[in-house]
Amino acid sequence: MRLQTLHYLPLLTTALSAFFFIHLFRRWSISRDRPMFWWTLGILLYGVGTLLESLITLLGNSIFLTKAWYIAGALFGAYPLAQGTVYLMLKQRTADRWTMGTLLFATAAAVLVILSPVRAEALLPDKPSGAILGWSWVRLLTPLLNGYAALFLVGGAALSAIRFARVPGMGIKAGGAAMIALGGLLPGIGGSLAKTGLVEALYVGELIGLIFIIMGTLTYGRRRSRPAVEREVSAA
Repeated sequence: MRLQTLHYLPLLTTALSAFFFIHLFRRWSISRDRPMFWWTLGILLYGVGTLLESLITLLGNSIFLTKAWYIAGALFGAYPLAQGTVYLMLKQRTADRWTMGTLLFATAAAVLVILSPVRAEALLPDKPSGAILGWSWVRLLTPLLNGYAALFLVGGAALSAIRFARVPGMGIKAGGAAMIALGGLLPGIGGSLAKTGLVEALYVGELIGLIFIIMGTLTYGRRRSRPAVEREVSAA
């Protein structure tokens, strides 16, 4: 696949995010539970991040677009999805405390990105990059937030897959959780490659990762005949 073709992938990712956001929003409007709220918000920000990538890649870059992309994608791309898992794995009071602390940290990092002076010479005409931030130390905050997100989103889903796999008749949920874990991992791998200048790897990772998350979520929700077992496994 030619690199020019890969530049259109964020558009497809944005469209998939929009459809999946509508699906999750409808579910949240019925359940009104905290995990679903955070997952819905996470997919919304996921789509905003890829939409900004599309604008930058296809229409041209700017300081505003790159900073907006860094906040929506690099900082908040996986964080809300992880918070949904936090509310499944921890008691609500503990999850609320984690949310207050991490949200304050993420918001402070976003404010620093906004306030940071820029290195105009590092602005690429068609690719987003955090290299434009004059306060380069601000970029060190991103791995901390993403590491936290990976711990709960990827690690939590992988742990659920293992636990469900040990319960007879819960293989469907185990497979769904495994796909969610893989889907959460792929954008991180693409983001690591993007730091070397291969931003197209990020576009591929985001698209395939979202497909796995969607498939995993839909698969995970297919079997509801044993709710007591599901709650027991999730809280174990």
